[in-house]
Amino acid sequence: AFYFGRELNQTLNIPIGLIHSSWGGTLAEAWTSAEGLKPLKDFDERLKNAKSQIEKDPGNPHVCTALYNGMVTPVIPYGIMGTIWYQGCSNADRAWQYRSLLSAMIKDWRNSFQTGDFPFIIVQLASFMPSSPEPREHAWAEIRESQAYVAETVPNCGLAVTIDIGDVNDIHPKNKADVGRRLAYWALANTYAKRGMAFSGPVYKKMSIVDGTIRLEFDYDCGGLVARGNDGVLTGFAVAGEDKKFHWAKAIIQDDTILLYSPEVPNPVAARYAWDTSPVCNLYNKAGLPAGPFRTDDWPLTTKDKK
Repeated sequence: AFYFGRELNQTLNIPIGLIHSSWGGTLAEAWTSAEGLKPLKDFDERLKNAKSQIEKDPGNPHVCTALYNGMVTPVIPYGIMGTIWYQGCSNADRAWQYRSLLSAMIKDWRNSFQTGDFPFIIVQLASFMPSSPEPREHAWAEIRESQAYVAETVPNCGLAVTIDIGDVNDIHPKNKADVGRRLAYWALANTYAKRGMAFSGPVYKKMSIVDGTIRLEFDYDCGGLVARGNDGVLTGFAVAGEDKKFHWAKAIIQDDTILLYSPEVPNPVAARYAWDTSPVCNLYNKAGLPAGPFRTDDWPLTTKDKK
């Protein structure tokens, strides 16, 4: 938050006030009011018990509504300009549900503050924990997709990708400066109307399949796609055939698209990128901003039915 505010202050030359309201390792449902959770139905039973749980243990931050009541309502009188949000680790095992939960929480906060659809910028989870040597399914890849989904589908929401600045051994990576800057880039471009400012890395747009090769197209290439490091060789891509088994793919930048192929998948139908906890990945645009994890398939995810 400090680096975010400092970047805005230095660029705009105006005072920036920050309200820091956070509690590490907590659940999104704890930051949402009862009225905000009720339409989801998934939390009905927990809401019934929430009041008695809070009365019994008012330091418990994991109870539905507890942090909304204790850490959001006290600052509602302030006329906030927007919110930056770094959370999701504790909801990763219910990543699919997080799509509707985070969307509901944003709506809930906007209703509470009554300042319209204020900007809400999400930090996509950074790398953490060792990755697999082979492509695999993982809840952390799925929660990142949910964060990107909310940023795309909820009005006036943004996303700061941090897949490249995490720490395999520490859930609290040391590089806070770039996280703050990337949040600020989105705010400067979209809230403060700094036209021409790059605020996003490449975002997957569409794919086509030709002669056993997948071609990917992107938005926000900001002058072109680049592979950072690794001698200019792209990493982090995998492809699968109808059997839904993913294999690492060779990736080549061609005319600001990416061609993928694998001898192990002669007839590919889907591609994924950076789909793991701490993926080895290096796709950026020429503005120096990284592409976030994505997939082209719509196959059911491991967290689909977890409530």
